[in-house]
Amino acid sequence: MAKYTLTVNGGSKEVEAMDDMPLLWVIRDLLGMKGTKFGCGQALCGACTVHLDGVAVRSCSIPIADVGDGKITTIEGLSENGDHPVQKAWVQHIVPQCGYCQSGQIMNAASLLNSNPSPTGEEIEQGMAGNLCRCGTYNRIKEAILTASKSV
Repeated sequence: MAKYTLTVNGGSKEVEAMDDMPLLWVIRDLLGMKGTKFGCGQALCGACTVHLDGVAVRSCSIPIADVGDGKITTIEGLSENGDHPVQKAWVQHIVPQCGYCQSGQIMNAASLLNSNPSPTGEEIEQGMAGNLCRCGTYNRIKEAILTASKSV
């Protein structure tokens, strides 16, 4: 086991873990932050999406040893009061049904808007293609991102 000092949601966190432990399990099991979800464990569904240095990544496929000095943002750290433009648009458009994939969807959408503040509908579809929603709320997700793009 190795000791790691991580920057998570703006704060310093110390953990002890095996070098190959996926960041997802560090976040959920060692840090107790349950907003990031396990979906497939193969970086295919997007439920585990967090930001690493502002870029959306699949935390299930990143070993803790590869994080280095990167700054990690989870759904809990996206905004202090749940008032990030994407979160507000999610509520406005009543996006979630079961809600399981939503933290990953929101984190991916926020990263998309950070890199492209005014995406077209097609750019949203391309940017969100790696995040799966079993409930099929894709149209509401797209509309929420378009709404959020007017606020970022």
